[in-house]
Amino acid sequence: MSPQRVIHFTLNGAAAAAIVEPHHNLIELLQAQFGLTGAREACGQGLCGCCTVLVNGRAVSGCLYLASFVDGADVATIEGFDVSNRLSPEQEAFIETGAFQCGYCTSGFIIMVSQLLDKHPDPSDDQIKHYLSGNLCRCAAYPEIIEAVKLAARKRKARAATMARA
Repeated sequence: MSPQRVIHFTLNGAAAAAIVEPHHNLIELLQAQFGLTGAREACGQGLCGCCTVLVNGRAVSGCLYLASFVDGADVATIEGFDVSNRLSPEQEAFIETGAFQCGYCTSGFIIMVSQLLDKHPDPSDDQIKHYLSGNLCRCAAYPEIIEAVKLAARKRKARAATMARA
C-alpha cells in the first residue's frame, strides 16, 4: 500500500484539496478527483501537448508532472478559461477559424496560445510556429491554428480597447 498524501492548492481560482498517491500524475488527479477532462494524456511522454495545464502560470506537461508537486500551487486548466460564462478570445478564435477537428489537442493549444499572446501580443508566423512546436495535432489543422492565433491576438486587442473605454 502506497503512502497517500493530502495536498492543498488553487484550482481554476478556487481552493482545492485532494488525496494523492506518490505516483499519480497531474492529469490523473484532475480527471479522477475533479472531473476535469479538457487536458488529456495522449503520449504519456510530454511530447504532444495534449495534457498542458498551467502551474503557477507556467505551462507544464500534466502527464509528467506529479500531482503531489502542486501542493500550495495555483493550477489552471482549460475549464478555467471560461470566465463568467464567456469564452476566452483564444477559444472564440479556434471555433471561428475551425482550428480544431477532433478537439483532442485543442485545450493544450489554447493554453499555449494564451501564453504566447501574453509574451508576444502580435506574433509573427515564425514566433507562432516556434512557440507551438511542442503541441501536435494529428488532424493536421496547423494552417487554421496559425490563423486562430492571429485572430485571437486581434480579439484580445479589441477586448482591451472596449474595456479601456468602459
